[in-house]
Amino acid sequence: MKIVTWNVNSVRARLPQVELFIKEQQPDILLLQELKCEEHVFPSALEDYGYNCALLGQKTYNGVAILSKYPIEDVQRGISNFDDTTSRYIEAFTGGIRVASVYVPNGQEVNSKAYEYKLHFLDALYEHIKNLLTLDEQFIIGGDFNIAPTDEDVYAPDLWREQVLCSTPERAAWRKITYLGLTDALIQFDGNQTKNPYTWWNYRIPFVKDCGLRIDHLLLSPNATDSLKSSTVHKYMRGLERASDHAPVECVITI
Repeated sequence: MKIVTWNVNSVRARLPQVELFIKEQQPDILLLQELKCEEHVFPSALEDYGYNCALLGQKTYNGVAILSKYPIEDVQRGISNFDDTTSRYIEAFTGGIRVASVYVPNGQEVNSKAYEYKLHFLDALYEHIKNLLTLDEQFIIGGDFNIAPTDEDVYAPDLWREQVLCSTPERAAWRKITYLGLTDALIQFDGNQTKNPYTWWNYRIPFVKDCGLRIDHLLLSPNATDSLKSSTVHKYMRGLERASDHAPVECVITI
């Protein structure tokens, strides 16, 4: 089973790229973030590729989705016990596993109100995942976490030190979540990379310079990790015309 997470940065604006990716890579489950649309205007064309869709949309901003070749059941929209007006989390049971698509707040800048909201969101996500891991299910959460876990995930660590996406509290929140027993799929299969593979590149810097950060992740529960076969970043998608600033991140597991 091929599972992909991708911040598409507007699913309607990026529809040609999404369709191309689906045709070329044939993901079984596609976790999308930053839809930037409400449910009623989500592109129905994606269902024509054989996907069932579960959405949590929002006009202009945010929005997350699960597209699956399998029936989608037990859909939860939003994080348990977290009062949030933004559309940033959706989970469901599909294809014999539980999956979640998450779009963690950016945080804007350290010590801002947006940053505090981000840390509260991460605390709530931790508690929610902690409960999910008590279930007898394989679980995979994918999405734009807006956190580069280590300096190896940043093209210029000194430039980004203690900036948003790379600050100590954000990285501590990431470790707290992963220390629940989750496996970072990309690090499990980083091959001969001298540095961890990037997943996001700022539009303001030419893509050919490869000045990226690794902020999109697939985290697997212990029983899902046992089935993990491979993982990769489809970097070529970022180089297309009118591309999202994020590249799709993939893992393959055996069910």
